[in-house]
Amino acid sequence: MPSEIERRFAELRTALHRANHRYYVLDDPEISDAEYDSLMRELIALETAHPEYITIDSPTQRVGAPLHDAFAPVTHRQRMFSLDNVGSIEELEAWQARLARALERDPAGYVCEQKIDGLAVSITYAEGRLVQAATRGDGSVGEDITANVRTIDSVPLRLQGEPPDLMEVRGEIYMPVSAFEALNARQAELGEKPYVNPRNTAAGSVRQKDPAKTAARALSIWLYQVGHVVGGPRLGSQWDSLQWLSHLGLRVNPASRRVDDVAAIEHYVAATERARHANDYEIDGVVIKLDDLMEQEEVGYTAKSPRWAVAFKLPPEEKTTTLEEIRINVGRTGAVTPYAVLDPVFVGGVTITNATLHNEGEIHRKDVRPGDTVLVRRAGDVIPEVVGPVLSKRPADSKVWLMPRACPFCGNPIVQPEGEAKARCTGGFSCPSRLREYLFHFASRGAMDIEGLGYKTVDLLLGEGVIRDPADIFNLDAARLLEFEGWGETSVNNLLEAIDAAKDRPLARLLAALGIDHVGGTVARSLATRFGSLPALMEASEEDITSIEGIGPEIAGSVAAWAKEADSRNLVDRLGAAGVRLADPEPAEPAADSQLLAGLSFVVTGTLDGFSRNDARALIEERGGKVTGSVSGKTAALIAGASPGSKLAKAQQLGIPVLDEVAFVALLQNGPGSSSAG
Repeated sequence: MPSEIERRFAELRTALHRANHRYYVLDDPEISDAEYDSLMRELIALETAHPEYITIDSPTQRVGAPLHDAFAPVTHRQRMFSLDNVGSIEELEAWQARLARALERDPAGYVCEQKIDGLAVSITYAEGRLVQAATRGDGSVGEDITANVRTIDSVPLRLQGEPPDLMEVRGEIYMPVSAFEALNARQAELGEKPYVNPRNTAAGSVRQKDPAKTAARALSIWLYQVGHVVGGPRLGSQWDSLQWLSHLGLRVNPASRRVDDVAAIEHYVAATERARHANDYEIDGVVIKLDDLMEQEEVGYTAKSPRWAVAFKLPPEEKTTTLEEIRINVGRTGAVTPYAVLDPVFVGGVTITNATLHNEGEIHRKDVRPGDTVLVRRAGDVIPEVVGPVLSKRPADSKVWLMPRACPFCGNPIVQPEGEAKARCTGGFSCPSRLREYLFHFASRGAMDIEGLGYKTVDLLLGEGVIRDPADIFNLDAARLLEFEGWGETSVNNLLEAIDAAKDRPLARLLAALGIDHVGGTVARSLATRFGSLPALMEASEEDITSIEGIGPEIAGSVAAWAKEADSRNLVDRLGAAGVRLADPEPAEPAADSQLLAGLSFVVTGTLDGFSRNDARALIEERGGKVTGSVSGKTAALIAGASPGSKLAKAQQLGIPVLDEVAFVALLQNGPGSSSAG
């Protein structure tokens, strides 16, 4: 069983990977910057205390986002690093002290730049002509967005003066606030959903498959860093670099300043915070860099960040508004979530009308009431937060809010299960709010992945009485769908084809789709592997379920309780009758080498040329072996590629065999004893 520390490592990495994917790939963040930074700080602290648990795929070891599959990959000539953050003057002073120790003297000076809230890009010029533009991606490989960047008026297609033979320059593409407001005004006129904020809109605009759509978005850019250069002048400082970029006709932010010491940095940060909304673009901090390029080279880099630069994050912006009323929403599991209906207020680049209040206990802890003037904050968030009430402005007749006893959507009782923070609606799928959320989840990408079955279509089908539960989805009739306004043969056929394809999803996907409490993708895969079919799972006892590694009593109890419900059994029967696959295919006969590594544990570290980490894991597990995340006395061998990190030292310390890639291949082919330590 994994230790408590290992479990926390896994939780943090999963949460951060998901946050990175939502923010960088989907341009649809779901947690606040503050929450993300808190998780990252905790993971860094854990890895500092337990370096043996550091993995190459840890969020601390990466720079940006995975590639979006719509664009060709571009390898950067020089790696694009992300920046470490500081959030206080004390942390800034500690950073400066580290620099002074590394240099054995005080730095010669700094350059302060506004941190633009946009999309980091690399632009390459050859003989003064724009030849390529790419996103940061993972720092080493980005996405080719050349055609779209060419449409941005502030990006010169040809440099001025005497450009170098080849130059890679870094910058931030953003959407001006005025352009964002104009875009949302047009959306409102068309009756369309408004865009969330300028940053996400800019990122989505740059990733348009049609450059004409990018051109219509009025994007702009600030350039702030010289990358790879061939044939350029010898530059001595970051400040000289900015002046040179400006001389070449590239857009450099005029708010940048060269300063001599930390006191001047503090003054710049304070001035920037006071004037954070004075310009037609959004900022979320200040970037501070060593000015002298030789000093930059001297202090160097960590695995993910330059030591010579840091981002000072501005505190969350707060605004006051009126909390007009508190309403509730019923989610897919029946959980009841109260939320605040706010007098619209513009905070952090977006107009906020609603904010989650999480649960009744949280409302009482903060003591917020309908009619209160409340503080609302948003630090680049998608999910705004009600900080608390302004008690001096509380109406004399204000009343404490209490959870309603009956669900406003279905009239059934709302109960508070013992030991749970969330109240629950007892109406099951007779509750239209729960049913709506449940059906949307069932069809979502992480579940049955039925393209075309989003909220709009779910609402239509529910409103017309066509579907009442997931099984009805698989019995939809083309003739009935064609009766709906705006639906033609193409859209109907596309939806029905997507539904038909979903019938053959793996069992784990179906289990994740069914909305069982505490059953996400990882638990669903464990259950599918253990039981092989949904009917077998539904007959399993809590003890059977608890025997699965990683599944505790709470999850087992939830699964067993769901399986006993008559509604659950009826749904499964109807899904099966509709042609949905309820079992995974029987595994093939085990190959002769399937038990070559039975009973042995391995650790994979570093970068292998011929295998991804997932490939290596799968090949070991196919042969009966196990892959763990840390080296211990029970490790049979360490598989070490390039840049193996601390695990190599740990293996050598413990006398664990270390296999290079050649030896690993021999191990896979012939088993233990066929390979030699690297």
